[in-house]
Amino acid sequence: MADPYLSYLANITAQTGKTPEQIAAMLDDAEMLHEGVKTGVVVAWLNVHLGLGRGHAMAIVKWLKEHGRM
Repeated sequence: MADPYLSYLANITAQTGKTPEQIAAMLDDAEMLHEGVKTGVVVAWLNVHLGLGRGHAMAIVKWLKEHGRM
């Protein structure tokens, strides 16, 4: 059985045309990834700027945390 998290990441790339790495760079450029940033703030930004729903945005947050970006 495929990991749903990986499916979410693949769907995000298909939907937005951006990889998680590219999305992280966008968040960096927007100065969103700083010490103490709240998950809800990042989720809201992803919704407004990329049209991601909560589940997909949370997959990006998980990716960011796994890669030491949050």
